[in-house]
Amino acid sequence: MRVCSPTRNEFQRVMALPLALLSAAFLLLLSTADNFSFAQESQANPTQAASQSITLAAEDSWPPFANQFGQGISHRLIAAAFKQSNIEVNSLVVPYSRALMMAEKGAVDGVFNVTREVSTEQRFVFGTTPLFIATASFYYKKEHAIKADNKWDLPKGTIVGVIKSYEYGDEFPLLVKQRQLNLVQVATQQQLINLLLIGRIDTALMFDLVAKENVQKMGVSDVVIPAFSNHSSHIYLAFSKTNPKAVLLAQALDKGLSQLKSDGQYQKLFAAEH
Repeated sequence: MRVCSPTRNEFQRVMALPLALLSAAFLLLLSTADNFSFAQESQANPTQAASQSITLAAEDSWPPFANQFGQGISHRLIAAAFKQSNIEVNSLVVPYSRALMMAEKGAVDGVFNVTREVSTEQRFVFGTTPLFIATASFYYKKEHAIKADNKWDLPKGTIVGVIKSYEYGDEFPLLVKQRQLNLVQVATQQQLINLLLIGRIDTALMFDLVAKENVQKMGVSDVVIPAFSNHSSHIYLAFSKTNPKAVLLAQALDKGLSQLKSDGQYQKLFAAEH
């Protein structure tokens, strides 16, 4: 039997195998060391950690808190508060009723400017700190004053303009029932004011800062005036119950708002014009 000796090329290929394995092992060791070093740096400096992002539905007709351009007090406060936890906010600007529906179905992580009351607590997750407190009043056209001293004295059958899906306090359903109020629901503040101006409604229920913003823009601040208070709302960012991280997000927002208030940024953001 003839035994063939390996050729020179075959011998070189065989000898090259251990060297290739050693080189691969060395490169793997270097990569592991680099990853370990990066992990240590990230733990030592949390600001370098990758940020997460959330998507929120923001209403389009509630200036100065939230307008159709995705701007306003609520936008500033929410973005700044979440920034404290390295969370980026993406906003979808839609009508309020649609924003609520999107959050309930889990299409977004949360919804702007929700009054915390019995009806909304059943639908959403809330933190402990409101974005702010907003007062609301009944408004009327100057030459057609309301014949009442407070909301419980409203004449039975009064026609009241409201925004569709807005919350007006836990007492409002009882008020509507007792005073037999006729509600006219519209989508925007401008529609409410126009109905008041042409006499289609007796009074419009509006949040005071929102009313002030809109009547000034429409040039009717001397014609449309407040009569008396309806309620004060604690306004929150409400989180979707379908999101398993809703409670953690609410806690992060609470923490951020507390930090903004402690370092003086909150009032500056609230008072800013843009």
